[in-house]
Amino acid sequence: MNRGGATWLYHAVQALVLAAVLGLWYFVSSRGLVSPILLPSMTASFAEFGHLLATGSYWPDLDVTLYELVVAFCIAASSGCILGYLVSRSAYSIRVFDPLFAGLYSIPAILLFPLYVLFFGLGAGSKIAIGATIAFFPVVLNTIAGFAYVEKAYITSARAMGASQVQMFTSVLFPAAFPVVLTGLRIGFILAFLSILGSETIASLAGLGHAIVTYAESMDPAKMFAYIFFAIIIAFLLNGVVSLVERRARRWHG
Repeated sequence: MNRGGATWLYHAVQALVLAAVLGLWYFVSSRGLVSPILLPSMTASFAEFGHLLATGSYWPDLDVTLYELVVAFCIAASSGCILGYLVSRSAYSIRVFDPLFAGLYSIPAILLFPLYVLFFGLGAGSKIAIGATIAFFPVVLNTIAGFAYVEKAYITSARAMGASQVQMFTSVLFPAAFPVVLTGLRIGFILAFLSILGSETIASLAGLGHAIVTYAESMDPAKMFAYIFFAIIIAFLLNGVVSLVERRARRWHG
């Protein structure tokens, strides 16, 4: 099967799975097999979703979530790349900090969220802190891996030709490490969004997650599902944008 046919088949299977899920939802909700408090009518949920898009009432919450995401990712990306590069310059520091960061990464950082709420409050500060914390580890680990494991032959050749430290970084280290670092940035961005969205459902004053839990607590599942649909769409769009940027950067770099 050629590539075009395989792609069409993948999309067809995905569409069938989605159609099956929607069909099951419609059947279960229309027959009253599940309480409407737990699973609202599919038509009512899509009606609320259409109303949400038409009125633009999502903008205040979306602005808060995207602001938290951008600030958290900038903190994680800058600190992770700088610290990762500094660690990668010494074999001793790699042996010390690489396992340390990997071990900390395995700990669920959401456990720190109550402390962040105490320190930064219920507003954007605590969401930025948890998003930056969770996104930091894939960035720093990939940066260490990218710079630390550059082919030694490239470094030796550059030094033999009298390359300066700046030339070594711009012409050897950065080009070789770039694909690995870029992967860490992409993973960190997605994790930051997911952690911020999740933390907004726990304790927050605004944001998409806050809207979802607010409608859940007010026993309005149709509006809750409408915001869940919207959050899922935003997640897909952000992932698509990040993947596109990554492909363009790889093409430009390559």
